[in-house]
Amino acid sequence: MTITHASFVTLPVSDQDRALRFYRDVLGLTVTFDRDLPQGRWLQVAPEGAQTVFTLSGPGMGDFRPGSARGIMLVTTDVDADCARLTAAGIPVQGPDELPWGRMASFTDPDGNGLMLLTEKEGF
Repeated sequence: MTITHASFVTLPVSDQDRALRFYRDVLGLTVTFDRDLPQGRWLQVAPEGAQTVFTLSGPGMGDFRPGSARGIMLVTTDVDADCARLTAAGIPVQGPDELPWGRMASFTDPDGNGLMLLTEKEGF
């Protein structure tokens, strides 16, 4: 096997414009691709410099159910500051909690896709 990285993770959404506002304006991700294709709009966002991107897959772009993605872990250098930013934006956050591997919190996007924030513990 010669796999080097994951290309994209699909996040099923019901409204791509609303999802874009959340992922770009609230989470601070960058649009890496946004083009209308015959099957529908192909919209991708990612943290700056990331190899793996998130495809915000809207209606018609596969057999995906909005809000069905779970366990998407976003690593951050300051989970507490990011949780405060989410709360200020009106996003309910659970945590952060101190765990053996770091400090972690969870929240959902506007469609209910489950996301987590993690500040990793050094040496773990």
